Amino acid sequence: MKQLCRHCAGYRIDWGKLFFAGAIMTVAGVMLQMFTLPYPLSMWFVSQPVTLFADTLNGEMDLSEKVTESMVTNVFPSSPAELSLSVPAEPAESERLTVTEREKSVSRRRRKDFKVDAKSPVTPPPPPSPSKSVPYRLQKFVWSLKPNEVLEYARKEIEHAPLVTDDPELYAPLFRNVSIFKRSYELMEMILKVYIYPDGARPIFHHPHLRGIYASEGWFMRLMEGNRQFVTMDPEKAHLFYLPYSARQLEMALYKPESHDLKPLSIFLRNYVNMIAAKYPFWNRTHGLDHFLVACHDWGPYTVNEHKELSKNTIKALCNADLSEGIFVLGKDVSLPETTIRTPRRPLRNVGGKRVSQRPILAFFAGNMHGRVRPTLLKHWRDKDEDMKIYGPLPGRVARKMSYIQHMKSSKYCICPMGYEVNSPRIIEAIYYECVPVIIADNFVLPLSEVLDWSTFSVVVAEKDIPNLKEILLAIPMRRYLTMQINVKPDSYLSVVVDNQDLYTFKFPHRFTLPQVPDFRGAYDCLLLQHRIEGLGNST
Repeated sequence: MKQLCRHCAGYRIDWGKLFFAGAIMTVAGVMLQMFTLPYPLSMWFVSQPVTLFADTLNGEMDLSEKVTESMVTNVFPSSPAELSLSVPAEPAESERLTVTEREKSVSRRRRKDFKVDAKSPVTPPPPPSPSKSVPYRLQKFVWSLKPNEVLEYARKEIEHAPLVTDDPELYAPLFRNVSIFKRSYELMEMILKVYIYPDGARPIFHHPHLRGIYASEGWFMRLMEGNRQFVTMDPEKAHLFYLPYSARQLEMALYKPESHDLKPLSIFLRNYVNMIAAKYPFWNRTHGLDHFLVACHDWGPYTVNEHKELSKNTIKALCNADLSEGIFVLGKDVSLPETTIRTPRRPLRNVGGKRVSQRPILAFFAGNMHGRVRPTLLKHWRDKDEDMKIYGPLPGRVARKMSYIQHMKSSKYCICPMGYEVNSPRIIEAIYYECVPVIIADNFVLPLSEVLDWSTFSVVVAEKDIPNLKEILLAIPMRRYLTMQINVKPDSYLSVVVDNQDLYTFKFPHRFTLPQVPDFRGAYDCLLLQHRIEGLGNST
């Protein structure tokens, strides 16, 4: 174990930056390959099955076993890496909608409010350091190209990406193809341009919701609208077009509590798309193939169904990335991580975990009984095994002795079952506390899975295998567990730092960060660009 730790000590992982860097690269990536590359994109999303070995891992095993080699291997040298994007929004000129936030939220979880100024400025990133600046001749050449010519140039560059063997800023085992990721990211920083539609009334448009479990979409909007590196005011130069609405704000403005009727929300978006299609030539030019939206709300996928092109053609970045619904399109859309901060004023409080020898609990879960999976989990494992701490809501008698967070810090594996929908903030919570996530959600496309090799730091268990959950976990060899546990350790994590303006700053590793405006936008933007490149054949 000591040897493995020494081997990986230089590769501390900042998951915050990595996830944002993974996000923008998934959309830009699929658009590059969807119509131009010969191999199927569905390869990128295949989750590696858990293989049962004779070696076992349990609470009594001697953790002093020495590891002489890392068991991490790269899987699928596929996905063209991702590219990042940012978009500036013009002030909304139409009349503003008046909305009073309901004290009784219709969302599936309670959350504490905290003041965040949605209008406070975001400092743009400084220019690249001289050592990494793009040669002027190359910049001039790229600037002379039309948008589709630039995308074709990027496609060829990604196809012939130079091999990356030892980049100190990239921990290769976490990536499906670190060479493609690096080249895609470099191209994204050099060429990507996004146009953000100025149309739309607040609060649904241009007014990000910055708190709760759906805040990813709001922070993405805010950071894009506050950054000018990738934003163009000239739509003729744009590679992508951003629909700047918030699914959470849409719900709060238009949904009637207890009605279970999402059609008014879908009709509203349909009318908006019809309006921009009539006002501008860009939607009709590609039928929405070069447009994208970001929605972390559970209902995000269900609010696009009234407009066929919006549903089928537009790149959708969704937290609720469920293949079974027929809305999320594998190889075109992007799965985003869902996360929440328990203590907004002290976001780094409790982040980090215990060493392996101080994790006596094999597996832990506590939560409300949402959806089909959690009741099955409790049926088979609640009060059935001392190694399996499986609860509904954490009982008071238990919480008085050990809190929810301490349970996560004291467990080898943290069970992350789906709730009403396939996505769960527990996956990122597990990473916060250095607990290997065990994901139970059939048909869930894991966040940024075109970039990240989730098999190196998580376990995926089929819903039908819940009765065999302990057997599956015990069958994972000690070496593989230690590798996953090391891979899940962050350096500074998704460190959300609140400054005196209550501005969240998502810290990323140097390779993924846009200095002073860190977020998981980098990888997501890369994916957006890749998806746009892949859609080149259908948009010309």
